[in-house]
Parts: sequence; C-alpha cells; structure tokens
Amino acid sequence: MGSSALLIVLERGSGVPLQQQVCDQVTALVRAGQLRPGDGVPASRELAAQLDVSRTVITRAYELLRARGVLTARRGSGTRVAARADQVADGAGGKPVALPVLAPQPPRDTDGTDALWQPWEPPPAGRAGTALDFRHGTPALAAFPVARWRQSLHDAYGRADVDALGYGPAEGAPALRREIAALVRRSRALDASPDRVVVTGGATQALDILVRALVAPGDVVVIEDPSHTVLRQVFGCSAASVVPVPVDGEGLRVADIDGCVRARGLDPGRVKLVYVTPSHQFPTGVILSEGRRRALLAWAYAHGATVLEDDYHNEFTFSAERLPALAAERHRDTVVYVGSFSKTLFPALRIGYAVLPAHLVRPFLGIKWITDRLTPTVAQEALADFIATGAYARHISRMTRLYRQRRGRLLEALYEHFGAEVRISGEAAGLHVLVSLLGACGVSEEEIVRRAAARGVRIYPASGYFVQGPPAEPTFLMGYAALSVARITEGVALLAAAVREG
Repeated sequence: MGSSALLIVLERGSGVPLQQQVCDQVTALVRAGQLRPGDGVPASRELAAQLDVSRTVITRAYELLRARGVLTARRGSGTRVAARADQVADGAGGKPVALPVLAPQPPRDTDGTDALWQPWEPPPAGRAGTALDFRHGTPALAAFPVARWRQSLHDAYGRADVDALGYGPAEGAPALRREIAALVRRSRALDASPDRVVVTGGATQALDILVRALVAPGDVVVIEDPSHTVLRQVFGCSAASVVPVPVDGEGLRVADIDGCVRARGLDPGRVKLVYVTPSHQFPTGVILSEGRRRALLAWAYAHGATVLEDDYHNEFTFSAERLPALAAERHRDTVVYVGSFSKTLFPALRIGYAVLPAHLVRPFLGIKWITDRLTPTVAQEALADFIATGAYARHISRMTRLYRQRRGRLLEALYEHFGAEVRISGEAAGLHVLVSLLGACGVSEEEIVRRAAARGVRIYPASGYFVQGPPAEPTFLMGYAALSVARITEGVALLAAAVREG
C-alpha cells in the first residue's frame, strides 16, 4: 500500500535548488508533527510524478534527508521517518534542532497535581472469554436482542425518505425525542416536553457541549471526588478551574463546596457548573440523599450555577426505594439531565440525550450544529421504533433480572471468600460495585492486580479515581454485567487466592 501524497510546494523561480526545497519541506513536516517517526513517505518515483520533477531530484533529496537522520530506508519496508527524528539538522548550519514532543499528552493540569488526570484506564481484554474481566461499564452484550434490533433497523431503512438520508435536525429525530420524553417521564418521573430533549452522540458529547455553552475563562466547575477520569478531562479541556468536592455516604458534600472553592483561591460566585451522579455515584455507588438533593438545588439557585445530572445507570436499580431524577424536583431551571443508551443497549450505538431547561435549548443546539451537525438519523428512527414497540422495555426487564442474579452471585462470592474482611458499596444500583479488601495484610492494589492478572483475572484499582484522600485499603471497581454466574464464581475464587498468595 503506497504512502499518501506530501504537502510540498516548489518555487521553481527561486534560487534554491529543487532537491534542497524538497529536503527542507520534508524536514519542516517532521518538525510540525505532520510526519512522525515510523511514517512512510512516497517512493521517489511517486513523489517525482506528484511534483512534476525528475526522479533524480527526489532521490538526491532523500539521500540528504537520510544523511541528516530524518529518513531511513530498509529493503522491504520502504523509506520512512527515522525513529530518532526528534533531532534533525537544520537547513543552514547543520546543527541539531530539537523538535517538540508530539506524543499525546493529557489535558492541562487544573489543580497542580497529577491526580486529577489518573488513571489512564486499560483497554478491555482482547476477545470476549479470554479473561475473567471485571471491567466496569460493559453491559451484557451477549444478551442483547440483535435480531429484534435488526428488525427495527430494517423497518427504519424501509421507511427512510430523502429527508431521513440527508442532514436531519440537530436536535434529533422528532420520533426519538418523543420516545425519550415518555421514557424519562415513566422511569425517572421527569416530565419534560420533547422540545426540551436534544439527542447527542453519547452522554460525553452532551457534557462537552454544556461546558462550551456555560463556562468561560475564570469560571469554576465543581466535580465529585472521586469521579470518572473522562469527565475530568472533558472539563479540564475548558478554560475553567476544576474543583473536586468530597463525597460521603450521602453523596456530594454540598456544604463543603464554598470551602473547597475558596481553598484553591477561587470565588464560589464563579461556579457555573456542578457535575453530579446522584442515582449511583461514580465510582462509590452511593445515592444522593434527599437532604443533599434539596441543599444542592438551593445552592445552585443561590449561586446562579447549573447542576449537570449524569444518570448513567438510570434504568438499573435493585433496591425497593427508587428516587426520581434530580431534574424531576422543582429546581427552577437549574438542572440539566443527561442520559445515554450505551449501558442499557450497547456502547457502539453512540446515542445519548440531554433534557434541558428551556433557556439552554438554543445555545446547546447552536454548538451541536457547529460541532457535528447531527446524530445519524436512521439509527435514531430505529431506536424510536425499538422503544415504541415495547422491545426496549422488555429488554430492560430481562436485563434487570439477569443483572440482579449476577450482582447477587458477586456479593455472595465476595462474602464467602473474604467474610468480614470485605466492604462493599454501590450494590443498590448500576452495573458495578466498589470493593475494599480490609484484610489484604499490607498488599498494595498494584500487587493484587499483578497477582490476579497472573491467574487470568482482570480487576481495576479505584484509588486513581480519587483526587484527594484515596482509600486506605486496596479498593477495586468490579463490574459484573458481562460475566456469567459461573465466571463470577471462578473469578472471585481466583482473586481470593491471589490476595492470600505468599
């Protein structure tokens, strides 16, 4: 497979030889990061044809670039940018010129410590079934009714007209917005008209748009501590200061917001956004108490701030008590509700939504139109059909039974093997629990992860989700949705053996 063309423009009337121009421009492309170590460059014949010069011009330019250490040539692999092209000779004096570091970097640090950006989460284990992987956030994809979803897709394409195949409305397909409005009214007691529902490319896009719409340089975003690294990075990419506020057994410590903001030399009056996961706090799993809910809404109204309610596990609750969405309260237009179908259906669907106060709809849509214009229309029509025909409700009912069974087996197995030496939180809802091993006898999280991996078990440390005050004991986020009861049993037994090893 050939390399793509290079962006080189030759000035034939200048006094600089063509081969030198080629050499200088390739060097500039490397310095700018448009060509990176290991990238292939076009064969001399191809580049000569592209630039309409003799092949000799290109071969001489490549020879000079190899001499400078910019390119390497090996039989069978063509000519490529050198692995050590971070030091290349300049075009004048021949002295090395250091190139900028081009490796991907985390967003800027907003609070003076690296903790805000940790951990970089590992990818899932390769193919399903190759490891006992307790990764969180992965639903039971093997139980998804693919044939029924395929029927909804087939019907949506069968009905598709010119409008459906073109650019649809930025706010989303009307049919899906109506179904979402009905869905959150039934399941979350959130009564909102469809014109306040905007369909997004997953929940993360909704978070990103809200930051762009609400936050200006010098403003403050409050997040829960602990919290998910992805949202820290979304908020940290803005010009705002990100301030973590601790979570306890009742959820976000609302009374601590002002003190935490002031402790960083900032003004609580500049808080524009407060991010919460009230129905199943990530990662602790605690539920925001009624007292804290009222306090948070009062605080937000008094400070002119917006509360961003991320209801990421909104459909899966296993306790008798099920609180309505925070946005269902009388919040005086201070709450934005964000949901997603990634956990209830499948992540690759990439459909989420935001339920907005009326005054935020137009600013939100303006940014969405600029950033991606629309979420794929036919997929939205298929999802609307899937919900309207009852297939979605049946799927949620089946999954709730399945997850309750798997959750129960995980809790039983943990208590069987660890007894009083285990503390579990977050079991009332969601698809993961937070597990602290009280009797690990000084063994670190990292060591337990290593020992478990050696036995074919993947578990995920929780300490990196805490900006301040990580757990004193080894603590792990254990997802169970994608594992069968038998594999959960096996995995916990192997984890117990790893903890007690040596």
